Amino acid sequence: MLKSFQHYIDGEFSDAATTFESVDPATGVAWATMPAASADDVDRAVKAADRALFAPEWAGLTASQRGKLLYRLADLVAANAQELAQLETTDTGKIIRETRSQIGYVAEYYRYYAGVADKIQGACLPVDKPDMDVFLRREPVGVVAGIVPWNSQLFLSAVKVGPALAAGCTIVLKASEEGPAPLLAFARLVHEAGFPAGVVNILTGFGADCGRALTSHPLVSKIAFTGGPETARQIVRNSAGNLAATSLELGGKSPVLVFDDANVDSVSNAVIAGIFAASGQSCVAGSRLLVQRGIRDRLLARLVEKAQAIRIGDPQEVDTEMGPLATRKQRDHIEAVLAASLQAGATLLTGGGRPAGRGEGFFFEPTIVDCPTSTVPSVAQELFGPVLSVMTFDTEAQAIALANDTKYGLASGVFTRDLTLAHRLTRRLRAGIVWVNTYRAVSPIVPFGGYGLSGLGREGGLDAVLEYTRTKSVWIRTSDEPIADPFVMR
Repeated sequence: MLKSFQHYIDGEFSDAATTFESVDPATGVAWATMPAASADDVDRAVKAADRALFAPEWAGLTASQRGKLLYRLADLVAANAQELAQLETTDTGKIIRETRSQIGYVAEYYRYYAGVADKIQGACLPVDKPDMDVFLRREPVGVVAGIVPWNSQLFLSAVKVGPALAAGCTIVLKASEEGPAPLLAFARLVHEAGFPAGVVNILTGFGADCGRALTSHPLVSKIAFTGGPETARQIVRNSAGNLAATSLELGGKSPVLVFDDANVDSVSNAVIAGIFAASGQSCVAGSRLLVQRGIRDRLLARLVEKAQAIRIGDPQEVDTEMGPLATRKQRDHIEAVLAASLQAGATLLTGGGRPAGRGEGFFFEPTIVDCPTSTVPSVAQELFGPVLSVMTFDTEAQAIALANDTKYGLASGVFTRDLTLAHRLTRRLRAGIVWVNTYRAVSPIVPFGGYGLSGLGREGGLDAVLEYTRTKSVWIRTSDEPIADPFVMR
């Protein structure tokens, strides 16, 4: 029998009127049934969040008390990391070593926001009126609609749930219909942590019924979305009626710039991790390698060697280094774009197909292609898969031009031993993250977000919490004298 999951709405677990099957990407076989939220389910969840927002069980808590609930949730995430990791691996195909490591670190994000909860401060303003005291209060923005994609759902939800709850908001979290198991299971930890009913609601479903109803709901005050630009445009259109504030963490086509003086061993390890970790299904994947001519041949030889040595296999096995793509549709898309890229003049250096012996799973080989121009489809389009597009440059100016020749701007990497060069590049690269001599480093303390089609707003760090608040200006007259008659001229 298939494993069955439920929604979590208003403090209770409930079935949906309709369900759908979720497929294990490693086998291509359905393994669980998921609830498909209807517009009525969404309405019930949003109304529960709105009630909870003003109920004394939540609104009456001090900031420190909210923080203690988040600390409890963090401990539960850490204690249940093994189970959550297995569910994420089964439902998305991400290898078990990655899911265990990432979910363990997710707990640190909740701990960070637990500590931030009572650090959200207002201000006293020195206005130009001597008989007035004016101060600013920061108050929760309201009901939040959080929407996350199938990759790294527990991490991408933590950077929404954590700051939202720290600020005193309530949230309706929509898990992706692709691989929602870990987030639906996470609801049990929310319940066990003791959050009042309605503060956190978790459901899943499809865009037409669930997503549109959630983002257009009149009681939603903020939308926090991670996904692709086209869905983001639809969300912005949906929010025209409720005028909800939006933060959009979208995709990327991140460049990694390697200069002749870089350490080849260090660079090759970083590039391999940056593009083939999570089978390339990461918004910050370093999918464009820009390499200076003098180091090019040595580096590409090393990368091809490493790519061909990657162990592809069952994502539940600890020795596996790369698992399948999350969906059949994603694999088909990558194959089509790669074929168009080769037709456009790219040269295949390694990979490019489905590995032998993997049955019906959605596997795709680690792939490296040498590309003559930025117009090659694999260079221009976000593939969300294990495909590295390589381009060559001679000068610093050429490197910057190639790096910025994209409509995205989420992340970038720079590898050089020249400190002055590195500083120049950090100023000129149009990206929300610049990693120098490293890649994919993260911390709860550090905000992340993008330029251009990579989105609006920031997640992570203290900046993120403030995006879940709004300021209230309070004027207090301190004079005992009567207010002057406005119709008496003086």
